[in-house]
This record gives sequence, structure tokens and C-alpha cells, in this order.
Amino acid sequence: MDYEYARKRIGQFLRDFLSKASVKGYVMGLSGGVDSSVTLTLAVKEVGRDKVTVLIMPDKDTTPKEDVEDAIELAESLGVKYYLIEISSIVKRYSEVLPFFDYGHKIATGNLRARIRMSILYYYANKYGLAVMGTGDKSELLLGYFTKYGDGGVDVLPIGDLYKTQVRMMGRYLGVPEKIVTKPSSPRLWPGHMAEEELGFTYDVIDAVLYRYVDLGESIDEIAEETGISRDVISAIIKRVHVNEHKRLPPIIPRVSKHALTHDWVMPWYSKPTE
Repeated sequence: MDYEYARKRIGQFLRDFLSKASVKGYVMGLSGGVDSSVTLTLAVKEVGRDKVTVLIMPDKDTTPKEDVEDAIELAESLGVKYYLIEISSIVKRYSEVLPFFDYGHKIATGNLRARIRMSILYYYANKYGLAVMGTGDKSELLLGYFTKYGDGGVDVLPIGDLYKTQVRMMGRYLGVPEKIVTKPSSPRLWPGHMAEEELGFTYDVIDAVLYRYVDLGESIDEIAEETGISRDVISAIIKRVHVNEHKRLPPIIPRVSKHALTHDWVMPWYSKPTE
């Protein structure tokens, strides 16, 4: 990848969106991980520190102290306005009012944390006339490895066309601290949560498969021959792309109007009748 071109292209995209959407700037969540750190660094360089606000939203039950320290250190080094908001008390309040709440259900409770962060970001965005800037990368988007209406609930995804391995390279190109660039990826939705462990594959393997399947249009056999990765692994990664397609789309609406059937440009996400 030409990282200088990518930087300029993303920068132009961010500036254009501010103009078209008539918003004053961006607000984003900063976790201290590589994706959010690269996104913030890019945004500051391209639209200016005065147009970016950062919310650091750890949960003391799941977020390591070093992640919070890395996020604060980066925000301060870039000179952006930031708020530190500890969300465990909000999660606890849910547990007190929901009769079906279960801390032991990692997925439901972990996704709740992501959705709490999303709602805080949008509260701030609405109050101050900003857009919410997401931090998801192409690997996560294709795999569906994000929380629907959580970290997936955003207005723009600046690094959404960069695979995870490319995000790390972009981080080095931009001068993001090496300790962040090399930090293992983790959504931190529950204690000890690590991305590659949950996915079952390393991002080196995932990206090698996704790039060839999505960008180059290669078959499973071609990918296996080129990379030496087993067909079972390749098939499992590709299956995730298709199973999680719904997470990348707006809510699907069943068409019942005959008029709507002749106008695909109106709402292309409508599901067509099978008959």
C-alpha cells in the first residue's frame, strides 16, 4: 500500500464529510489500541486537533490500566481535548434494573459495554454538533468482528478500507508509539478478552485470506495454493464474511409495494420477493 496516498485520501474524505454533513468536527472513542490510535493520529493530522474530541471510556472490570494510560498519553501528546469516563457504574445500573441481566453471559454483557460507549459518543455528538468517528478496520468489518450498534454504530469509518496488518503499518508511518502499534488486538469486552484468541486465527492469516478472496477474487483452492493455509481455515474465515453480512447492512425491509419493486435506487437494501 502507498501509505502517503492513503493518508491523503482519508484526510480528504474527513474534510469533505465535515462540509457535506455541516458538522463542526468529530468525536471518537479512544481505547489505547492500534485502531483507535491510528484513527486519532490521522484525524488530528488531517483536520486539526481543534476539530477532534476524544472520549476514553474504560470499564474497571475489563480494561487494563495500561490501555487507559496509553490512551491518555496519546491524547495529550496530540494536544486533543479528552474526557475520561469510567463506565462500570453504568453497566452495574443495568444489572440492577434488568430482571434478566447476567454478568456471566460474556457476549451480551460485553456488547452492552460497546453499546453504552456508542450512546455516550452520540450524546456528546448531538450536544455539540459533531459526527461520530469510528475506528473499525477492514478485517473486523469483513469478519463482522464488532458490536452491531455498538462500535459499529458510527457516522464515518476512516480506516475501514485498511486491513489490520495495514493499520499497524500505517501506525508506524504516522509515528504512533511502537508499544501501541504492536499491542495485541482486543475489544476488552470482558476480562482477558483477546481478538485473535476469540477468532481462532492470527490477523496475518486472516488478512492473507481476506485480501485474496475480497480484493483479488481468488477461490479457496487458489488461496490455499498461494499461501499454504489449509482449506478448512480459509473456508472458516470466508464463512464469517458471509454469515455476518447483516452487520454491514442497514436493517432489511421486506418489500410489499409493487411500486417499490421497480425502483431499486430508492431503497436498495429492501429484500425482494422470491416469487
